[in-house]
Amino acid sequence: MTDTPPPVTARRRLPLTWLGLLPFGLFIALFLIAPTMKIVIGAFQTPEGGFTLDNIRGLFTTSILNSYWISIKISVASSAIGCLIGFLMAAAVVLGGLPKVIRSPLMTFSGVASNFAGVPLAFAFLATLGPLGLVTVFLRTEFGINLRAMGFNILSFWGLTITYLFFQIPLMILIITPALEGLRRDWREAAECLGASAVQYWRMVALPILFPAILGTFALLFANAFGAVATAIALTGSSLNIVPIMLFAQIRGDVLGNPHLGYAMAFGMIVVTGVANVVYIWLRVRSERWLK
Repeated sequence: MTDTPPPVTARRRLPLTWLGLLPFGLFIALFLIAPTMKIVIGAFQTPEGGFTLDNIRGLFTTSILNSYWISIKISVASSAIGCLIGFLMAAAVVLGGLPKVIRSPLMTFSGVASNFAGVPLAFAFLATLGPLGLVTVFLRTEFGINLRAMGFNILSFWGLTITYLFFQIPLMILIITPALEGLRRDWREAAECLGASAVQYWRMVALPILFPAILGTFALLFANAFGAVATAIALTGSSLNIVPIMLFAQIRGDVLGNPHLGYAMAFGMIVVTGVANVVYIWLRVRSERWLK
């Protein structure tokens, strides 16, 4: 009886379907990983290419710390207001009595508006709420309400915060809608059978379940607002010293500019937004345990 030879193991080959990820991987490497590494390395370099910590120490000067503080306050304000309004709108569509026909246009608009930023958004708000904007002139001529006399300025803290709400609210709607849909009807029925009112159900059942998702979305909106550059520069110019504007002043090559200090400021922004995104991912994972 002859021994049968062992089967020949086929050489593993990389499926051709993986080649479809090659353009994406190349794009990520060229436009995300490479620029990030250049920023990180440049933050610890001298103009001659040597290692230094002076750029990091420069972040603790009064002007730069103030710019970070203003950026953080704008991000917190726009995120908090965006979370509140976006949550109420999403809850009205998903759980309220609004017609289902409203949901599709709302989600479509949210998908578009959440990515609408930069110069077009800044121009839209200047044309609407600027000194000669449509709403500003209409309120002044028809109702005698002078927004400038009341202290409102589109180029101020609250002006930029309101502008950010245009993409913060839709982003909140897109993210919180699946979490609201994950609330099971039997949870509410069980609470009602135990004598709980609608307020008690939301306070003791729904909101505790949704809280990680809401807090995680707040962290994502914070990172989204903190990293917004084009809208802030196009809208306020140099009238509001937030981090993106000061960073632009450092790297554009003016006489007083210091590109490596700009790298350090960008590195600080990466750290802040990175922490916010890590918090979002962690809280999102926790919330999905309940909503599965």
